[in-house]
Amino acid sequence: MEEQYKLLRSDDNDPLFDTTNMLYKEFPSDFRQIRYFTLLIVQSAPLEIKEINLLEQQISEVIKNAVKHGNGCDINKKVRVWYSFSPSHAHIIVKDEGEGFKDLEKWNEFNKKRIECLQSHNFEELANYVSFRTKKSDDQDGGNALFAALEYWDGGYVYNGKRNGVAMLKRFQKKHHGVAVE
Repeated sequence: MEEQYKLLRSDDNDPLFDTTNMLYKEFPSDFRQIRYFTLLIVQSAPLEIKEINLLEQQISEVIKNAVKHGNGCDINKKVRVWYSFSPSHAHIIVKDEGEGFKDLEKWNEFNKKRIECLQSHNFEELANYVSFRTKKSDDQDGGNALFAALEYWDGGYVYNGKRNGVAMLKRFQKKHHGVAVE
C-alpha cells in the first residue's frame, strides 16, 4: 500500500497567492521585532480562531523564516505579509527578498523518510531524521517549523515559483452557539 505524504510544493499559479481583499503589512527584517509584527497581524483575527496561540505561533514561525533564512536578518530587506481572517479561515502570504528555498526537494525527501521511520516504528533509523540541515543551517535550525506547518495549514502550504514566498490556508470548523432542539 502506497502511503500518502504531504509535500512542499512550488506553484506561482496556485489560487492561494491571490491577494484580493487581503490586508497588507511590510516589516524590516529585524529578528527582535518578530513577535511584535506577528501580534500586529493576529490582532485582526476573530477570537474564535485564535485557538490557544497556535495561529500566532504558526504565523510567527513563517515570518521568522522569512527574516532569518530569506533576508539574512538584513534590516534593509523587507518581509511582506498579506492576510485575511474570518471565523472559518486564516489565509496568509509571506514574501521575503531572498533567493528562495533552494532545498525544497531535499526537504520533501527528508520528510518522507522521517515519516516512513515513524510509521514503521524504526526509531533507530529515525535518529537520522530528527532535524533537516543545509549548508546555511545554524544550531537553532532543524526544519521542525515546516513539519508542523504542513500539518497545521490544512487548506494548503505552497511556495511561489522563486520559493521566496509562501501562501497558506487554515480552515476552522464553524462553532455553533445556541440550544439544540429535539
